[in-house]
Amino acid sequence: MNVLLVGITGQTAAYVTKFLLELGFEVTGSSRDKARANLSNLQRVGVNTSKLCIISLDPADPRQVFCVLANSSYDIIINLAGQTSVGLSFDQPAQSLDSIITSCLNFIEAIKSLKLKAIYFNAASSECFGNTDDIPASEQTPFKPNSPYAVAKASPFHLTRLAREAYGIQAFTGILSNHESPLRGSQFDTARIINQLKLIKNGSESQLVLGNLKTTRDWGFAPDYAKAIVGMISSNVLEDVIIATGESHSLREFIHAAAKELDIHEDFKIVQDMSLVRPLDVEVCRLNPSKIKRLIGWSSTTTFPSMVSKLVHGDLF
Repeated sequence: MNVLLVGITGQTAAYVTKFLLELGFEVTGSSRDKARANLSNLQRVGVNTSKLCIISLDPADPRQVFCVLANSSYDIIINLAGQTSVGLSFDQPAQSLDSIITSCLNFIEAIKSLKLKAIYFNAASSECFGNTDDIPASEQTPFKPNSPYAVAKASPFHLTRLAREAYGIQAFTGILSNHESPLRGSQFDTARIINQLKLIKNGSESQLVLGNLKTTRDWGFAPDYAKAIVGMISSNVLEDVIIATGESHSLREFIHAAAKELDIHEDFKIVQDMSLVRPLDVEVCRLNPSKIKRLIGWSSTTTFPSMVSKLVHGDLF
């Protein structure tokens, strides 16, 4: 089967590509400019990029999306493109909404106009739920987004559902919680914490500088989540699902686990930098991933301590 993976250079896309190729899928990956596409994430996870077809595609351009789908025969379209930073979305809300919402809309409209039978996968975020407090969110929990990024991710969820229910398009959404790996960019909290702790370890720094110190998240390991995406597609179960571990941990628990892994005695100072604090944030995220386990038998296999260890030591799998 032929797969178009939109946004193939990202963290999750690298793992999804690897698992698809291992199952015998043919993968075409898109980047806004294939001549400048950074394929290092793919290469790091062991993908032979010569086996891939890389094309130039701006998913926010409806003409480009229509032409790509009209001139190719894709069985599956996986859309992992778009701005990924919650913090940056407050500074660049228009770019965040355009890169995420318009992209989804363009693919759905092209699939509908061309009467394609392709499966369309949309990636949403647990950020859409906002604060869940102590009640784990399920697929029936209403969204209450706390950032432009979350607003942008919530809209394609509904567009994808409408495409399925109104037009019979084979479209569904995976609502992913925070998923980490050594491929994560240094701007994300988990990578920033580990990088700073390593500096503390070697004596270059004496304090850990962060933004919001009161946050609890469902942190998972990116390869597990990629397997969930591939599993849903392979099973042809076209239902919206939460992809998460079902366990939540505080930021301080993450810091403690990473410091322990680095054998650092926690006598360093944790400092809050208000410039890193978002205007509005999700304090607590708890999720219920029981639906995906029931549908395809998937559950996260990497424990929280094991995930932190892998991040600290750069273990990709």
